[in-house]
Amino acid sequence: MSTAHDVTRRDAIAQYRLVGEPSEPDLQGLVELAATVCGVPTAVINIIDDRMQHQVAAVGIRAASCEREDSMCAAVISQPGRVVVADARLDDRFAHNAFVTGEVANVRFYASSPLITPSGVAIGTLCVFDDEVGELSAASAHALDLLAHQVIDVLELRRVQRDLLESNQQLENFATQVSHDLRNPLTALTGFLELAADSPEMADAPRAAQSLARAEAAAGRMTSMVTDLLDFARMGGARPHVTQVDVAETVDAVLEDLDGALVRTGAEVTVVASTFVRGDDTLLRVLLQNLIANAVKFTVAAEKVPDVRVSVETLPDGWRISVDDNGDAVPTELRERVFEPMQRGHGADVQGIGIGLATCRRIVEAHGGTIGLDASPAGGTRAWFVLPAAA
Repeated sequence: MSTAHDVTRRDAIAQYRLVGEPSEPDLQGLVELAATVCGVPTAVINIIDDRMQHQVAAVGIRAASCEREDSMCAAVISQPGRVVVADARLDDRFAHNAFVTGEVANVRFYASSPLITPSGVAIGTLCVFDDEVGELSAASAHALDLLAHQVIDVLELRRVQRDLLESNQQLENFATQVSHDLRNPLTALTGFLELAADSPEMADAPRAAQSLARAEAAAGRMTSMVTDLLDFARMGGARPHVTQVDVAETVDAVLEDLDGALVRTGAEVTVVASTFVRGDDTLLRVLLQNLIANAVKFTVAAEKVPDVRVSVETLPDGWRISVDDNGDAVPTELRERVFEPMQRGHGADVQGIGIGLATCRRIVEAHGGTIGLDASPAGGTRAWFVLPAAA
C-alpha cells in the first residue's frame, strides 16, 4: 500500500514528466560524468515512485525499469542521504537483493546520492556501482552529491521551460479569443459610425459630424490596440523559423503595408544596403514594421517630415540593423524603459499603447539577439537590433 510519502513523491515525479520519455542529453552527460569521477563503469539516475524504479539515464547498462521491491536505491530512499557501501554482500540492506545475489546482477561496490526537489521531496538517486569491491574518496563523494544537485537543476529547468511554453500558449489562446470577441463589436461599431457619417443629414449638423469623426478615430485606435495586444501575446511563444532573409525585400514589403501612412505624412524611407541575414522572415517583417512605423509617427509628432533610413552592418558574428529617424531623440534615461509593456517614451499624444517595442524585444530575443535605442546622427532616434549569425 502506498504511504503519504509515496503519494507526495509520485506527484513530485509527475511534474517532471520523466517516465516513459526519451533520455535527456543533459542527464545522460551527468551520469557519464558521475561514472568518471567515481572511477566505476556504471552510473544511473533512478526515479522511484510508489511501485517502480525507472532508470531515466544510464551508462554501463541499458536503462530499464524494475519493481520497487527489487531496487537497491528504494531501500535507502526513505531516509535520504549519501550512501557508500564497499561490498553490498556485507550490508543487511542489500545482501539479499537480486542485483547483488546474481539473480539480476553482481553488484559489489554501491554509492548513491539522493535527488531532492526544491520542496524537499526525494524522488530518486544518482547511483554508481561496480562488480568489484571498492571505495569512494572524499572528493569523489562530494562530486557525487554535486552532480545529484545538478540533476535536479536540469529537471527544474526543463519543468520551468515547459510551464513557460504552456503559459505562453494559454496567453496566446486567451488573447486570440479576446481579440475575436472585441473585434466583432468594434467592426460593427465602425460600420454604424461610417453609415451615420455618410448620412445626408450630417451636412446640416457640423457638430454632430465632428463628434462622429472623433468616435470613428476612437474605434480605430481601439482596433489598433487589440491588434497590438494580440501581437504581443503571440510573440511570447514565438519560435523563429530561420531562413536567409533579404532585408531590402522585407523593408519593401513593410513599406507597402505602411503606404497610407507614408503618403499621408510625406515620409521618405530608404534602405542603404541589400543584405541577407539569418532570421524568421515573418517575425522580422513585424519587427521592422514596428520600428519604421514608430520612426514615422514620432517624427511627425516632432512636427517634421519623416526621413527614415534603414541600414545594415555586417558583423564578424552577425548583423546590426538600424532604423534612424530625424525626429526627437528618446531621452537616455527612458531608452530601456520603453521596451517594457505599456511604457511610453516621448510623444504621449501619439496613437498607441506602448506595446510595439515590447513586441520587438520579444522577437529579437527569440532570435538570440539584442535590441536598443541610441541618438541618431540624423538628430532623432536610432532603433537598432543585432541578429547573431548562428540564430
